[in-house]
Amino acid sequence: MDRRHFLRTSSVATLGGFTVQGFASPLLQALRNSRTAEDRVLVIVQLFGGNDGLNTVIPLDQYGTLAAKRPYVLIPQAAALPLGGLGGTGLHPAMGGMRELWEDGKLAIVQGVSYPEPNYSHFRATDIYETGADANQLLSSGWTGRYLNFEYPNYPAGYPNTDMPDPLAIRIGGAVGPGLQHMGVSMAVALNNTNDPLNLAGNIYQDAAPATCSGGKLSFARQVQRQTDLYGDVIEAAAVAGCNQSTLYPTGNAPGAELAQALKIVAQLICGGLKTKIYWVSIGGFDTHAQQVEDSDHTIGFHANLLQGLSDSIHAFQDDLNLLGLEDRVLGMTFSEFGRRIVDNASLGTDHGSAQPMFLFGTKVIPGMLGTNPEIPANATYQTNLAMQYDFRSVYASVLKDWFCLEENDIDTVLLNTYQPLALIDPEGCLGTDIREVNQRAGNELLRAFPNPFTERTTLEYVSHGGRVLVQVFNEQGQLMQTALNQPMPAGTYRVDVDLGDLPAGVYYARLQNEGSQQVRNLLKVR
Repeated sequence: MDRRHFLRTSSVATLGGFTVQGFASPLLQALRNSRTAEDRVLVIVQLFGGNDGLNTVIPLDQYGTLAAKRPYVLIPQAAALPLGGLGGTGLHPAMGGMRELWEDGKLAIVQGVSYPEPNYSHFRATDIYETGADANQLLSSGWTGRYLNFEYPNYPAGYPNTDMPDPLAIRIGGAVGPGLQHMGVSMAVALNNTNDPLNLAGNIYQDAAPATCSGGKLSFARQVQRQTDLYGDVIEAAAVAGCNQSTLYPTGNAPGAELAQALKIVAQLICGGLKTKIYWVSIGGFDTHAQQVEDSDHTIGFHANLLQGLSDSIHAFQDDLNLLGLEDRVLGMTFSEFGRRIVDNASLGTDHGSAQPMFLFGTKVIPGMLGTNPEIPANATYQTNLAMQYDFRSVYASVLKDWFCLEENDIDTVLLNTYQPLALIDPEGCLGTDIREVNQRAGNELLRAFPNPFTERTTLEYVSHGGRVLVQVFNEQGQLMQTALNQPMPAGTYRVDVDLGDLPAGVYYARLQNEGSQQVRNLLKVR
């Protein structure tokens, strides 16, 4: 569900440079009336390009060694912003906004985040961070996509509905990436500055799809289109709620103005009543191989502008949430696909490296720095990388455990393995199981498995609305393991037995497709 076009023509809501069109309807009013303000929200800020962590969170306690290894880019020691209560560490001088969050107890830093055998390709490393994969593992679902599938296992069948009238997740300022997908289903909608009046030749609502393979695909496309129209309506309704907003957001040509606009929209939509669980925004340009700093002054330059934009935007967003009374509901997190090397290059830049610092921000973070300043070896060469202190999936596990309140086994299911959560978020006040139970029932349940977990065999019970039914089983890498059924079936409820006895224990996915409907279920094979 990654269309970036919100259609219809009778009313328009403009969120800065981002345009949403929609129309009023009785359903829209019912959906708006059903919203609650209890759900917790995660805001992910992605730094495309690989951020230089050593110039972001500066290990001042090793400044002498670092100065010998980074003569072309290192920030002057006196210019680094000190962090109260944490000696020997400073922030880049352009990050005054985030230093203020630190002083207010609203910022946590995780040092040395990486994974075994890191990949230095932008594309592959981004996939790894978004999906939560091992270095040698290809996954067709993202970590947040799997979480949303856990919370809303019936999606997209029967959505939107009165229990969940809003998008599960919203990507602002870009396409829905792998992180928000689950086994071929996009768990988010994308909001861009687009205006698409197309209605697929005007026949989306009127004409019946032909009873052919292409007709099934057309039916699914129409389902996505109808959902997109309704999501456009609820987004428009939230956007025009008239929420007050902070005056601190960068604007015009100021660094980070585009990121600031995206975060401003996030605050506006949360304030407007959306029950959306995850917002994903991004800022690019961190691939600083050259001209990372100005030769005459290392405190300014391209990287300084990026960090200022990031810092000022997040600071303004947090100020906005405070003014709106929403701070306790929102957790923010930054990540990049990798860090940079210890030794800089003669082009006033840095090259692809491994470990990086991550930031978590909000009133519910446990403030401070987790881990220690990275060790800078005196004999470091151009090939030397920073050591990993924490697996990035342990950060994800912390968010799932202490923010979204998942149990240990459920966290393992979402992350496809066991990763130790970290002390990053205050777990007090986790939502109870009542909201989760509502989420689990929301939408139309078309596919279920029993027993699950299982050792050898399981039974898949599915609903057919008539027409061709396809039931498949995939492994966690997205490889097709078995086609259990692929034939026309009359309307009704049926069962099919699946034998996976010859496959290793692990996570699998059962997928149902019936003309325009599809659904995915997690399967767990145990020894």
